[in-house]
Amino acid sequence: MQVIQVEDLWKKFKIPHERRTTILENVAGALQILEGKRFTYEEFWALKAINFTVNHGESIGVIGENGSGKSTLLKVIANILRPDRGRVKASGKIAPILELGVGFHPDLTVKENILVYGSIMGLKNSDVKRRMSSMLEFSGLERFKDAKLKNLSSGMQMRLGFSVAIETNPDIFLIDEALAVGDMEFQQKCMNKFKDFKEEKKTIVLVSHALNLVNEFCEKTVFLSRGEMISFGKTGNTVNEYVKHVGGHN
Repeated sequence: MQVIQVEDLWKKFKIPHERRTTILENVAGALQILEGKRFTYEEFWALKAINFTVNHGESIGVIGENGSGKSTLLKVIANILRPDRGRVKASGKIAPILELGVGFHPDLTVKENILVYGSIMGLKNSDVKRRMSSMLEFSGLERFKDAKLKNLSSGMQMRLGFSVAIETNPDIFLIDEALAVGDMEFQQKCMNKFKDFKEEKKTIVLVSHALNLVNEFCEKTVFLSRGEMISFGKTGNTVNEYVKHVGGHN
């Protein structure tokens, strides 16, 4: 059964030609717009004519050099960004593990942030409270549960965001380099957790620069370059094509 369908997907961004480096220049620019003077923009196509499908329980890798459109693709699948052309259909509950901790508040405690972030990720308050101890345990932050978030390192905050996201029991995980969070021990915990999810037949889409991880974890892989899909197929073949492509451009 197909759970993600990406059909002729195009996504563009507008880049202003004039860079403004100070607040004063930004205000001046806004006033010029109010006076009817428009700044010119350059259109940048981040994704062009992308087509692929993901079946229930598959783990799919997404690889490519920086700026190839990998994160944009995940954000469109997660419905954070809207496509300009084409469409994306996703069946089931999605946990986007992308920009971890976006809903966190620095002046709230760790426990309070878990309640807020859990509700952002679609959990009921009663579910969050019931799973609170396992979230704290997974993140390794039990001792800090009553500490204000602003007193924690960025790595600890990311671990907390990850630990809440994996407790939402989704059908589809969208993971953007999130396994690079924290130390080696925490990364191994994450890998073990995702191996469990694979066995539970969760669908996983993983963006990563770690080709060995993609090789080990994903049955199929999408290779993007400058917004275009160069190939999609068995991971071993796709990774080899990417390595040749990168070698040829050096």
